[in-house]
Amino acid sequence: MLLSGFFQTALSNMPAQTTTALLAELKAIVGPGGYREGADIDVRNYKDVMGARTEAPLLLLRPDSTEQVAAILRACHAAGQPLAPQGGMTGLVSAAAPLADEIALSFERMKRVLEVDRFTSTMTVEAGVQLQTIQEEADANNLLFPLDLGARGSCTIGGNLSTNAGGNRVIRYGMARDLVLGIEAVLADGTIINGLHKLRKNNTGYDLKQLFIGSEGTLGVITRAVLKLSPKPSSQVVAMCGVKDFGRVSELLLHMQASLGSGLSAFEVIWQNTYRLIDTHVPHATVPMPDNYGFYVLIESMGSNAEKDTELFLASLGAASEQGLVEEVVIANSDTKIRNLWTVRDAAAEIYPGVGYMHTYDVSLNVSDMGYFGEEVERRLRARWPDAILGLFGHIGDGNVHIIIHVGPETRNLHQPIDEIIYGLIQELHGAVSAEHGIGLMKKPFLPYSKSESEISLMKVLKQALDPKGILSPGRIF
Repeated sequence: MLLSGFFQTALSNMPAQTTTALLAELKAIVGPGGYREGADIDVRNYKDVMGARTEAPLLLLRPDSTEQVAAILRACHAAGQPLAPQGGMTGLVSAAAPLADEIALSFERMKRVLEVDRFTSTMTVEAGVQLQTIQEEADANNLLFPLDLGARGSCTIGGNLSTNAGGNRVIRYGMARDLVLGIEAVLADGTIINGLHKLRKNNTGYDLKQLFIGSEGTLGVITRAVLKLSPKPSSQVVAMCGVKDFGRVSELLLHMQASLGSGLSAFEVIWQNTYRLIDTHVPHATVPMPDNYGFYVLIESMGSNAEKDTELFLASLGAASEQGLVEEVVIANSDTKIRNLWTVRDAAAEIYPGVGYMHTYDVSLNVSDMGYFGEEVERRLRARWPDAILGLFGHIGDGNVHIIIHVGPETRNLHQPIDEIIYGLIQELHGAVSAEHGIGLMKKPFLPYSKSESEISLMKVLKQALDPKGILSPGRIF
């Protein structure tokens, strides 16, 4: 029996007066400004980005402290009431949108930056702080929080951590889990786990914060975090390269890693099909070169000496050109041109308004398999939908590829057959069906493609131990 089915049945068997009493108790916990109900609940709190979920919650709770979160969970745990924790609602796997009879738990009022400590290079924040706010606060203190996503202006750090977000600079700084020193979380029964600390070295038993990072709100609810900051780079050099084939793309990656070392901060690749879609459908993005190359690679270097860093960057690209790895190079030699090149890269996720609804995929595989994967996934998809509009792009330096596809007016209803083609190929190549967006509901049937039976069993043991009544995001992941 599915977990979600069990808990929805349990809720339906709850006497109406019990539900009414619980809702009254929850409203009292957060006060008049801490909840919304009925028509007062904004659609953004229940309409999924993918359009797959549009179920309004029983109640939208907006706590403003960890203590209120703990009281909410204690009450819901006692009643067996399921909740859907929410961040910025920018996820692509239907994890945060509520199911029938669930209560939504939003962190939109817990958005305080509590401290920036320059001496430990840390920032302590509440879960509802937007990523862009964190980036700007770090910058104001001459520091850098390197996690960066296209949704930076709306996604929240709680959501970023609960999905172990990746983004543009994983190749240098790692995933979200690599950028956290301490976590405060609340368990399903309301127990507060205070693991907030600033220690870079802390080898005292299990690293409990990792239970909550990447667990999509199913094991506990993250309320605060201590983030690891880095020195703010004083130099940034960006180029876009036209490359003939993927074999040269992978050789270019190895060459730039060897030449720039830790200075290489991004290696983003746009397939030709996506580059052409950007040129056609994203008017605010100006492509910098002709569309006749197989691949377009955005390379970024960040460092502490502008003159030397630029000299090394140009020398590395010059050597790549001499080796026949690149056909054409555009160097961004000003802040404006750097922004323009990154705008082209970000535009890969902004094509759908001009095309129509597009399914978006986020997969991970070995770099050595990516050339074959790009060709084969297009071949298999076009065998079923010859006129499909599709594109590939991604953070190739860390093995992450995104696929966007529109197969016609029925695209929205054809998720499953498209999934089966894409994830079937990922399974053949021993890749991961999710690189940085999680599993949620959308990828749940395909979790066994990337996780073994014993791994999934252990995940269920952890779920049962930490959330025995299954009230936290029931039915997500498995």
